[in-house]
Amino acid sequence: MFKRNYYYVVAGLADIIPDQAKLSQQLPDFIQELKELLHPDDIQLVNRIFLDIDNQNLLHLLQKTGDNLIVGGKYTAVELEQGIREPLFQEEYLNQFIQAFAAETPIHTGMSWEDQLTSLYYHYMTRQSGNIFLSNYYEFDQNIRNIITALNIRKYKLKEKNRFIGDNIVSEALTQSTLKDFGLTGEFPLIESLLHIFEEDDLIKRERAIDQIRWDYLDELNTFNYFTVEVILAQVIKLRMILRWIRLDEPTGRELFRKFIDNLNNSYTFDKEFDIKKKKSIAES
Repeated sequence: MFKRNYYYVVAGLADIIPDQAKLSQQLPDFIQELKELLHPDDIQLVNRIFLDIDNQNLLHLLQKTGDNLIVGGKYTAVELEQGIREPLFQEEYLNQFIQAFAAETPIHTGMSWEDQLTSLYYHYMTRQSGNIFLSNYYEFDQNIRNIITALNIRKYKLKEKNRFIGDNIVSEALTQSTLKDFGLTGEFPLIESLLHIFEEDDLIKRERAIDQIRWDYLDELNTFNYFTVEVILAQVIKLRMILRWIRLDEPTGRELFRKFIDNLNNSYTFDKEFDIKKKKSIAES
């Protein structure tokens, strides 16, 4: 399979670490540079990393929450509003969701609209992203989120119906198994690390440790990628992780924990724990 090499771009990527306190370049500026340097097909891959922002903005518009939209998604507010009136998005899952919402016909019975959109989003990113690197990473991320959800269900004795996203061996095991490791040690060896991390009472430390697992997996996926777009995609995902932590202070962390438990009792969320500042129209990325 042909892959384009971006020697100049990759050579110029900043060295970053998960816990750095500031960035030398703002993410929107970096993305703008990429738009000028990458092939259009590869820019589309970069844009897909930000679809989770569009998901949240779309929900705000459909549910008429009145919340300010988050800056940094693939689509502008005008484009989203136009897409609601005439669903013709490139990503078919957005069109499917808009039509289902308008018809009040759930795609997945028993799930909140937010969870249904999350499910469609992960299906798109794991099956239709157009890039093996993205597909592998988002399936890994989906598995982590499902496992953490299962551990919280177990800890807080919550109802588990329709809480897991996607349909793979991990979600199936989480639904059926009562073993400590859900019988996943062979299929998903990092379950042991997640079980250990989950014992940490400090939610901030726990989430940092989970992000470190994501970070390390990105590096693992790129073991034999040197100058291809996959290296750039990993950099963008990592920069978003860093930005999330830069915006997080201790009072935010306490509020995060309260909202985390509230959300868990109602819905599986994508990064909602870290989105408590979303009413401010900030430059997400």
